[in-house]
Amino acid sequence: QVQLVESGGGFVQAGTSLRLSCTVSGFVYTKHLLGWFRQAPGKEREFVAAITWTTGTTWYDESVKGRFTISKENDKTAIDLQMDRLKPEDTAVYYCAAGYLARETMNVRTMERYDTWGQGTQVTVSS
Repeated sequence: QVQLVESGGGFVQAGTSLRLSCTVSGFVYTKHLLGWFRQAPGKEREFVAAITWTTGTTWYDESVKGRFTISKENDKTAIDLQMDRLKPEDTAVYYCAAGYLARETMNVRTMERYDTWGQGTQVTVSS
């Protein structure tokens, strides 16, 4: 059973950067998919980025492409989300999630792809 713990959230000014980390514990399968979602107040949870555990293939939502980078830490079982040029509309609770991806042609942007979730970390970007 995989367990996920997010860290790194905070309060920042627009235009600055923040780095989130998701520590993964438990057995991680080669077909595992790790992702980041976010949920702003009054809105549905939405996909941000995802990475495959073994191949390192990445996906991004258009709203963050070019500003956010998802990566896997080589020295420990964790994934990071580097967030640059933050905007007020990036304000949300950010969740780490894990799922199983049999083929990389499958949709990674749906919450149904993921069966394990972290507790979330708050990111607030002021204008």
